[in-house]
Amino acid sequence: MCKHGQYIFTFEFSLFFSSYPGIFLFLLMNKNKAHITLSSSPQTGMGHLHVTKEGLRLEGESEFLFPLYAKEIHSREDSSLLLQSAHNVTVNARNSDGEVTGRLNVGPKMVEVHGQQFQINSVDGKPLFTVDENEVVVGTDKLRITGPEGALFEHSVETPLVRAEAFKPLRLESPTRSLSMDAPKGINIKAQAGNIEALSQMDIKLHSSEGVLLLDAETVRLPKLPEGTRGGSDRSQELYEICVCPDGKLYLSAAGRYSTCQEYSHVCQ
Repeated sequence: MCKHGQYIFTFEFSLFFSSYPGIFLFLLMNKNKAHITLSSSPQTGMGHLHVTKEGLRLEGESEFLFPLYAKEIHSREDSSLLLQSAHNVTVNARNSDGEVTGRLNVGPKMVEVHGQQFQINSVDGKPLFTVDENEVVVGTDKLRITGPEGALFEHSVETPLVRAEAFKPLRLESPTRSLSMDAPKGINIKAQAGNIEALSQMDIKLHSSEGVLLLDAETVRLPKLPEGTRGGSDRSQELYEICVCPDGKLYLSAAGRYSTCQEYSHVCQ
């Protein structure tokens, strides 16, 4: 049929076809129909549609009104492949039973991927990002979060290293609850060129169930210890003196008129 210099063919896809001079006739094997509009003259055959030994070759823009089934779709070597729709573009992968095993849906507001696993690889095949029902794996050497609010984790986080960007501070915060760090072999907090501060509105407790509390520094200061005052009664048995062993161990001795540390120094042996 010819309309305004265009030829409109209505046919159904099939693996079997026969040829007539100057035109190809596809045998009808399916109920769905497709329409192709050709603007070329009939002397060129079917315009931009050609049958080669590799399969069908269609040049220019094409519109398919019904699902397209193909083993392989690729563009020319010097151009990119464009899939476009007024609503969304959906790519399905099915098994031998016709069940959808994987789906990619590109919509106007969302890109959805349905499948057992989603993976992004580098050019050399290294997994960079993998997602399944159990976990999310980031295979890059570094994960950088640039949002102004940082990262929000509703549950626990397991990582061998937490490090801030160069020349920027690192802050771990729980605005309304507690922050806990657990490790079976120890936790190491190090500041190579600055201070480490622990601030609390309530108490700060340092507890070791089996080991010792080691303060390894040239100077240990307690600047805000309360200064004792002389009471009305003499109850020296309730007062103690803080003593230090040569190895840095602290111990208490009963307070007297003079220092009693030497009398109780047997704990240093």
